[in-house]
Amino acid sequence: MNADPRFDEIIDRRGTNCTKWDKMEQIYGVPAEDGIAMWVADMDFRVPDFITAAVRDLIDHGVLGYYGDDGPYREAIRWWMRERHGWSIDADAIFTTHGLVNGTALCVDTWTDPGDGVVLFTPVYHAFARVIRGAERVVVECEMPFADGRYETDFDAWDAQVEGTGAKMMILCSPHNPNGRVWTRAELEGFAAFAKRHDLILVSDEIHHDLVYPGQTHIPMAAIDGIADRLVMMSSTNKTFNLSGGHTGNVIVHDPHLRAQFAARMLGLGISANSFGLVMAKAAYSPEGAAWVDDLMVYLDGNRALFDEGIAAIPGVASVPLEATYLSWVDFSGTGMAREEFTARVERDAKIAVNHGPTFGKGGDSFLRFNIATPRANVVRAVERMQAAFADLQ
Repeated sequence: MNADPRFDEIIDRRGTNCTKWDKMEQIYGVPAEDGIAMWVADMDFRVPDFITAAVRDLIDHGVLGYYGDDGPYREAIRWWMRERHGWSIDADAIFTTHGLVNGTALCVDTWTDPGDGVVLFTPVYHAFARVIRGAERVVVECEMPFADGRYETDFDAWDAQVEGTGAKMMILCSPHNPNGRVWTRAELEGFAAFAKRHDLILVSDEIHHDLVYPGQTHIPMAAIDGIADRLVMMSSTNKTFNLSGGHTGNVIVHDPHLRAQFAARMLGLGISANSFGLVMAKAAYSPEGAAWVDDLMVYLDGNRALFDEGIAAIPGVASVPLEATYLSWVDFSGTGMAREEFTARVERDAKIAVNHGPTFGKGGDSFLRFNIATPRANVVRAVERMQAAFADLQ
């Protein structure tokens, strides 16, 4: 496995007001002094130098006033999507939000009313349900079939589940979090047809679209024919470049009617961009950024292989093969243990803070989610601790 000093560097994030490392004891009971934080979906890698240089230039100027012309920022987004994803975007289609949880909330607010249903394909990113319920909408869970270590679609079953729910919107995670699936073109066409059959706005959260492993190709939902009149795309630099604290994301709307509705809601809520986020995103979406991401994926692929091999050595425990993201979805059902027992072994014995499966909705009970975007030494330690915590099974 290739080493890389940029990603091998251990950066102590404890005591920096970092949610991932500073709250793991409070939330999970994992001691700060010797625990390993593998829950929150940010990376333990230093932000690329060309991004910090752009922020430093902004600070060194000394005047942090209102941001003016965002044309170059929009052009950087258009360049990235065209070069990296084969996706052409109209500059006027881009709306900047305070990250994609905020983007999700704005979509829910714009196109649904209290009491309406919003469809999720579970298990899925937990913030979706939190936002939907917080907005007094109803979560409609369509559980994905899981067989032979792989998640699939079941539109016939989902059609029946959605009928009579008052659903007005569906949120698709593509690539999927937490199971790491990269959807095929045929599957995306199935999701598009499902949205049309049930007259749903289709919100496609593609925040992990740059984090795809060798042998896989991400297809933007915008590349699927016949869906543009009900499609809302969401993307961000946050996961790709470890900029989550910048809280900058994009809602991209091609249809003029939907675009006007979203623009009116943004205006009514007084939403405007953070200049630091715009500067960071513009620096990220560049040839230097493309090269950095390519190197990152080589490193993450090494972490993935190491983690999967170590987990596979524990009888009854299996990690779902990752096609994208740095979030490993690990199934403990083969151990025969109750959820409380295998979770305690991971948190109490192995001292690893992880996300609990049930928070991702139906189908998550036997799972825990591990973040492997951390220096390889941490992955090695985590695997060793996991094997020790379940040594009686071996």
